[in-house]
Amino acid sequence: MRARVSLVGAGPGSKDLITVRGLRALQSANAVLYDALVSEELIQQVSANIPKIYVGKRCGKHSYSQEEINMLIVKSAFAYGHVVRLKGGDPFVFGRASEEVEYAESFGLSVDIVPGLTSAISVPASQGIPVTKRGVSSSFWVLTATTKCHNLSKDFELAMQSSATILILMGIRKIRAIVRLAAEYRGESSPIAVIQNGTLPNETCLVGTLKEFKVISTQLDISQPGIIVIGDVVADHPAFFEEAIQRVVNMEF
Repeated sequence: MRARVSLVGAGPGSKDLITVRGLRALQSANAVLYDALVSEELIQQVSANIPKIYVGKRCGKHSYSQEEINMLIVKSAFAYGHVVRLKGGDPFVFGRASEEVEYAESFGLSVDIVPGLTSAISVPASQGIPVTKRGVSSSFWVLTATTKCHNLSKDFELAMQSSATILILMGIRKIRAIVRLAAEYRGESSPIAVIQNGTLPNETCLVGTLKEFKVISTQLDISQPGIIVIGDVVADHPAFFEEAIQRVVNMEF
């Protein structure tokens, strides 16, 4: 069997949000290497007779380094034939997929890319929060809070100065710094939402203003990843509307 690699996006979390093409690739695999954010229920869709290797990375808990993952992809392809590298969300949205593709191709392996639903857009949508809305937001930024240098990207300041919706991945542990920066440029009344375990049964969503989030953030489980949404579109969330009414009721005249 010809050795080859399929790089597949598993979607934001729920097992039924993988694409049809992605599921077909997964079910035709001879070996699967999967990430931390991939649903275990999705892994159960794979034949029990093939190797399924966990290569997930969570904060402070890396099962393999990126270099080791690259080598494991190549070794698995030559050992088993068709290997699927299964990544959460979309492979090319902060997933280091380009490095894996380049490494595999340097060994003469063909790589098939199967896009996936990125959590940056699909997770807010699961909570009824649009990333764009006519008359409210005509664009959006997708940023990561975890850069190679472990600092917030300079793009954060540029994004905060715009009127666009801001979507931040891998930022839960830096939520306080993000809220301070956002409040500086957008004002403390700007809406914010933090969604954890998106599209899963235990999904949670905290909404409020940047000013309120200094208190609300204490309710977050910083051991769990999440999506941070900043912008007026968050006001579409039912809980934000209910809290806005309560704020008016509690006002002193």
